[in-house]
Amino acid sequence: MTQKRRNNGRSKHGRGHVKPVRCSNCSRCVPKDKAISRFLIRNMVESAAVRDITEASVFQEYALPKLYIKTLYCVSCAIHAHIVRVRSREGRRDRTPPVRFRGGFNKDGKKPAAAGTGAPGAAAAKA
Repeated sequence: MTQKRRNNGRSKHGRGHVKPVRCSNCSRCVPKDKAISRFLIRNMVESAAVRDITEASVFQEYALPKLYIKTLYCVSCAIHAHIVRVRSREGRRDRTPPVRFRGGFNKDGKKPAAAGTGAPGAAAAKA
């Protein structure tokens, strides 16, 4: 019988049964090895209050704690929320991890300009 994926969409390998987990989005029961898991890392304090807390703190170099939330998704919710993408038959054979996009800064250490607007002063630099 033909198979769509090398691992049949699971990472069970040799285990007969895997306990189910609940999808974080829709509460669907999904086998733990099939669920798509991602860590959501956020600051415990919202960005508006960070400055107030650092000024009021007694400690100079106090690192604010982060909140680590492990989210588990079923395949349907992961595709719908663009956590994973649908790939072609040839694309599914590619086992290299995708390029990690860390938005924010260029190689020069400067923030990139928006695509259509152009950087401020860009017209003056061309002239």
